[in-house]
Amino acid sequence: MRRNRRVKLIATLGPASSSPEMMERLFLAGVDVFRINMSHATHDVARTLMFNVRALAKKYACPIGVLADLQGPKFRLGEFDGGRQIIPGGSIFTFDRTETSGSNARVFLPHPQIFEAIEPGHTLLLDDGKLRMRVIEASADRICAEVLVGGPLASRKGISLPDTILPVGPLTKKDKADLECALDLGADWLALSFVQRGQDIEDARKLITTDTAVMVKVEKPSAIDDLDAIIAMADGFMVARGDLGVEMPVERVPGLQKRITRQARTAGKPVVVATQMLESMITSPMPTRAEVSDVATAVFDGADAVMLSAESAVGQYPVEAIQMMDRIAIQVEHDPSYSSIVHATSVQPQPTANDAIAAASYAVATTVKLSAIVCFTATGSTALRVARERPGLPVIGLTPVHATAQRLTIVWGIHPVMTSDPDRVSDMVNKACKLAVEQGFVKAGDGLLVTAGIPFGSSGTTNMIRIAYVDEDGNAVGGG
Repeated sequence: MRRNRRVKLIATLGPASSSPEMMERLFLAGVDVFRINMSHATHDVARTLMFNVRALAKKYACPIGVLADLQGPKFRLGEFDGGRQIIPGGSIFTFDRTETSGSNARVFLPHPQIFEAIEPGHTLLLDDGKLRMRVIEASADRICAEVLVGGPLASRKGISLPDTILPVGPLTKKDKADLECALDLGADWLALSFVQRGQDIEDARKLITTDTAVMVKVEKPSAIDDLDAIIAMADGFMVARGDLGVEMPVERVPGLQKRITRQARTAGKPVVVATQMLESMITSPMPTRAEVSDVATAVFDGADAVMLSAESAVGQYPVEAIQMMDRIAIQVEHDPSYSSIVHATSVQPQPTANDAIAAASYAVATTVKLSAIVCFTATGSTALRVARERPGLPVIGLTPVHATAQRLTIVWGIHPVMTSDPDRVSDMVNKACKLAVEQGFVKAGDGLLVTAGIPFGSSGTTNMIRIAYVDEDGNAVGGG
């Protein structure tokens, strides 16, 4: 199914969107990838959702991606007397290892890792940052903190530690079970929460027994500090602005969003902008003007995808939210300033043959004014490199590998199509022309550029560019 935009749309599945009928409506409205939030989905629910997505893809003969999002470690307080206390600003508040109900002066903290790692001067954020404290004393069983911003605090609320690198990896016991379930079900992308450093990704990969791609949710200050290593080791990235905006000053988030988007694109790896994009549409059929501008900014920045969370999972208007995102993206991509803005970031190819071919493809197609670029790709790497250039014409990724086609659904501008490997060069060019016509991207008289690797069927060998024109029968002229 051809989309009229290049940025991709991701919808989180939940109570409002998990029926096959609603999933089909969301797909027809513009969803390219469905997200299964393993924080809330049981394994049986995840299995049903995956079955429904694959059935939908089969019905429309169109790849649809699945992103399984792991919960990651969650740090929560113990219980308070009466379930809730008012913590006075300016007071001293204590976290300890004593399993008794808390007061307005202390509470049980059931996480020994925090006591191990925290130091005086570190910041503590409670209840999504509504309360703020600074550590003045820390030991193996007691943390004393000055309350900088007080207020009501309920039992089991979350605690965040933006200054502290905790001695824990991104995968809890629950996450490891959820990871195994996601791999068994054939998820195309696996999102890791709570990544603090590049080493966390390497540790997680040891448990991944398939070629499922790893997406890192950038939501910790420590991840920003080690961003270069994380960019190098991950397959994709999510700017998780909700948690990032809790653990860092909110005014820093827009700049970080642009930085992560730019670095990911330079590395030729997809980046997703997520959280609160159309938050008001959870209960309203129309977004605020600020939300429209927020989505538009992500599109102007060249993000590969934008994502809905609660809007599609539990919202009252999931279809309308996707339709709105679709309309915003199309409008932005047709804006006269779009090309100059998205290409303001210069992307230099790496000194490899594959990168040189991708950069040349973009330059040739633009100079000759062709109608499409067609990439034969087994692993998806050629299509990723071409997409990194953000060409102003369609990019069709032809692959014989189902997993590759489904992974490419999240990548900017790529229209993935399943097909067998060609037998020879003339067959390759004719197949590219016929499929481009069938998919509605070119017509008789149009020209297209074809990239592939010789010998066929060998991954990582992109070494050829051909230009061909389409005749009245959809065959190649001048491309054999």
